[in-house]
Amino acid sequence: MTATTPRAATGPAAAQDLRRWGGLAVLAASLLVVVMDMTVLNVALPDLTADLHAGALAQLWIVDVYSLVLAGLLVPVAALADRWGRRRMLLTGFAIFALASLGALIARSPGDVIAVRALLGIGGAMIMPATLSLIRALFPDARERAFALGLWAATAAVGGAIGPIVGGALLSAFSWHAAFLVNVPLMVVALVAGLLLLPESRSDKPGRVDALGVLLSVGGMVAAVYGIKHLGKGDLDLGTVLSLLVGFALLTAFVRRCLRQDEPMLAVRLFANPVFRSGVATALASSTAMMALLFVGSQWLQLVQGWSPLVAGVALLPMALGGLIGPPLAPAVAARFGARNVIVAGLVVLAAGLLTLWVLPRPLAYVGVAVALLLVGFGTAALGLASALIMGSAPVHQAGSAAAVEEMSYEVGGVLGIAVLGSLAGVVYRHGLPAGADEAAVESVSGALGTPFEPAALASYTDAFGVVGLVGGVLTLVVAVLVWFGLPKDVDVSGSH
Repeated sequence: MTATTPRAATGPAAAQDLRRWGGLAVLAASLLVVVMDMTVLNVALPDLTADLHAGALAQLWIVDVYSLVLAGLLVPVAALADRWGRRRMLLTGFAIFALASLGALIARSPGDVIAVRALLGIGGAMIMPATLSLIRALFPDARERAFALGLWAATAAVGGAIGPIVGGALLSAFSWHAAFLVNVPLMVVALVAGLLLLPESRSDKPGRVDALGVLLSVGGMVAAVYGIKHLGKGDLDLGTVLSLLVGFALLTAFVRRCLRQDEPMLAVRLFANPVFRSGVATALASSTAMMALLFVGSQWLQLVQGWSPLVAGVALLPMALGGLIGPPLAPAVAARFGARNVIVAGLVVLAAGLLTLWVLPRPLAYVGVAVALLLVGFGTAALGLASALIMGSAPVHQAGSAAAVEEMSYEVGGVLGIAVLGSLAGVVYRHGLPAGADEAAVESVSGALGTPFEPAALASYTDAFGVVGLVGGVLTLVVAVLVWFGLPKDVDVSGSH
């Protein structure tokens, strides 16, 4: 086996190939919109806050409610799609996403925007796992599926990087409403194209969707993600601790319930397969590193370099460029050198990009940061192969469960990246300030601008950026070692179920 690209065909076979790859384009484009929506609000939030007079608590919920709803619904929605139809669930998600985005036009208060973001989270939960399940159905040939999932992973990497650029460009010409309304025409096109190109897909042995399981999974994920987010903000209070404990307890109960059932809502027994476990670990580590770098890096570009949100977004493009190259090429390289070697090499390259931020001389120059971003993006080649391992190691009837677990790994990884590594940046920044720094400077770099503490604050945040690279790089290398010993030497993305 030497090829992972689409095979040439003629006649009816060529038409079928065209439809399948056209269907992949629909799935990738819809994922691009959903991932962009996770980052575009960061740019629009200041204008939105000023227009609607949103307080600190309202701002927190405007940002957090999307990921809380999305993470909480991934498991039950994926299980329901196995029964109801994955294409039907996907198209319904498109419609909800478009209608919720239109709702921004009538939003007159922070509460209205929170409701819009919650509806977007519902739509996103319908879209994200369905894209993976449908790729599994569209490409039964493992070689083609690996290539398709590489393109899918490239889309996810690009979406996170261009979200701030799209948001900055829209805000420079329109109001904050445009950050929502841009979704509408894209989702309408995806809805029409999906009706024409995507086949229906259901599980032959769908898991049960029981009320108690839904409550346990939704409650557990929401509580856990909420607790991690607030822990990352430094809110180590009773509410945060209780949220983490409740989330852990509910998720434990959910897993135990699934293990007792013959046809569970989530096939947790998939974790018994070392190939599946290694794929999930790779996805989790990659998403954690990427989201931390995007979050802390965008702050460094805007606050330390003094660039506008739009220019800072453009400056993050090297990561997107690397993400466009690495994942699609990875299956072909894996066919020659082995999947385990390529996945571990991808994680090592990703770690090298992060560690570059630590070893670069100070003051930090953008050229060096661009090299680090390019390496991290190229290292996401491991992410595409991890997706192929996750989806390929699961039986066809458990594709929905595999997709839900993979999407949860991305969501939890993103939360951990921002909460843990982002909070680490804050600790290092505050530690580097001189004694006697005023409260505004201690709170954030922006509070130090224009004060006598500005030079020290900028240097301290640059050091914090480097420490994030060091810790993120070391953690990624640890995962690379675990994957090396966890994956069978002869694992092959073209030889899964």
